[in-house]
Amino acid sequence: MTPAELLTDALERVRDGVADAVEGLTTDQLAVRPDGRGNSMAWLVWHLTRVQDDHVADVAGHEQVWTADGYADRFGLPFDADDTGYGHSAEEMAHVRASADDLLAYARATHDRTVAWLATTGPDDLDRVVDERWDPPVTLGVRLVSVVNDATQHLGQAAYVRGLVVR
Repeated sequence: MTPAELLTDALERVRDGVADAVEGLTTDQLAVRPDGRGNSMAWLVWHLTRVQDDHVADVAGHEQVWTADGYADRFGLPFDADDTGYGHSAEEMAHVRASADDLLAYARATHDRTVAWLATTGPDDLDRVVDERWDPPVTLGVRLVSVVNDATQHLGQAAYVRGLVVR
């Protein structure tokens, strides 16, 4: 198994988990926030997809699916097009309302773009420095593992919230 195949497998599990978390739920159910201030499933799935889209587009050198494929307009959120949700306040999180269909479409499109690009990478690419703002500088391999880690954490949170909403 190549590193690209390994990362693809991990991201396919995220894609499938996103579907499990949101399919069959209404927009109102997806917007439920534990204790009225916690992360909703809609925000969690939107955010994990935005982070993957943003980070992979940056290292791949292509436009984000969010803007290139019109999802920023489709979702109509009151944020800048480059906003990924990082650092959002509870009030900002409340603005993320979306249907399961829209969340799934964006997640699938981002996944497809990511795995198509991953197929073009080789093991030696993983050592390429992609961000020198850190000490030590971040390599492509570290950045991609970070994307998978962030996605799985937020996916687990979305699954937990679903369990609170659907009993």
